[in-house]
Amino acid sequence: MMEDSSTPTLEDSPFQVKGSVHPRMLTEEDRDRLQKQDTKIVSDFKQQKLEKEAQRNWDLFYKRNSTNFFKDRHWTAREFEELANSQKDTPLVLLEAGCGVGNFLFPLLQENPPLFIHACDFSPRAVQFVKDNPQFTSDRCNAFQCDLTKDDLRDSVPAASVDIATLIFVLSALHPDTMGAALENIHRVLKPGGCVLFRDYGLYDHAMLRFAPGHKLADSFYVRQDGTRAYYFSTEELAELFTAAGFSIESNEYVLRETVNKKEGLCVPRIFVQGKFVRTESGQKHDMTIAKQDENRTVYTNKGSAGERECSCSSGKHEN
Repeated sequence: MMEDSSTPTLEDSPFQVKGSVHPRMLTEEDRDRLQKQDTKIVSDFKQQKLEKEAQRNWDLFYKRNSTNFFKDRHWTAREFEELANSQKDTPLVLLEAGCGVGNFLFPLLQENPPLFIHACDFSPRAVQFVKDNPQFTSDRCNAFQCDLTKDDLRDSVPAASVDIATLIFVLSALHPDTMGAALENIHRVLKPGGCVLFRDYGLYDHAMLRFAPGHKLADSFYVRQDGTRAYYFSTEELAELFTAAGFSIESNEYVLRETVNKKEGLCVPRIFVQGKFVRTESGQKHDMTIAKQDENRTVYTNKGSAGERECSCSSGKHEN
């Protein structure tokens, strides 16, 4: 659904850190900001109103911004090897949950001629933008409106027919109480062994710390000025959500990327969570497995140089 317009592409942000240990240590200023957020929590009445008007707020977002807000996501195939491999192997069926206006699906269709994509979004207006795109063809894409938390995906996508599902900056837009239902919904249309490729906002992302008092809904959950909401995940929370919905964990890590604002001379840390979660044969809950990592070593990858460099380092976020 929603990703920061300031979220960098790989080329825009050469420095990237991945790991199971949270990459950011809060400063006193950071803690002070978080404490101030707690002084004014959004009222229950307004929170209920935001939930009822969630679809309307997303429709208004796309009405204001049309197809111009986000950049095309050409980086996804580089970040997720499964998408790159879809160009070589047997034709795959993909579900993009939260397709927006097609910034992910159209580059992917262009790069993968055999691929078929089911694309859905909460906003009817966004889905119409997808269908109105000159690149859209019903032979290769099935676009439909869907509330992942309520509407059964099997009404539009055959059960157990999808090889790969993507949740790219989507789950964070849902109320935390409904996230499990959305994952179970996706689970039903995945083939056994099919996977969810996931990327979203991470705990203590720069955007999270920027919220002023009056925007906090609950722990790690905030509302933006336009009424859309954002949740900031820990890897532990993700593990619990996916295992409860019948997935095993293949990868689940933090991603730290530095965004440089050249105009203001600022370098801000963006923190995301990224993972791959696989539908199990039985669909039953599995014990969480947590990868072990040397807490005193983090690998920095410099993709801006001719070759990738690694160095050891002691390890002691749509903006609102």
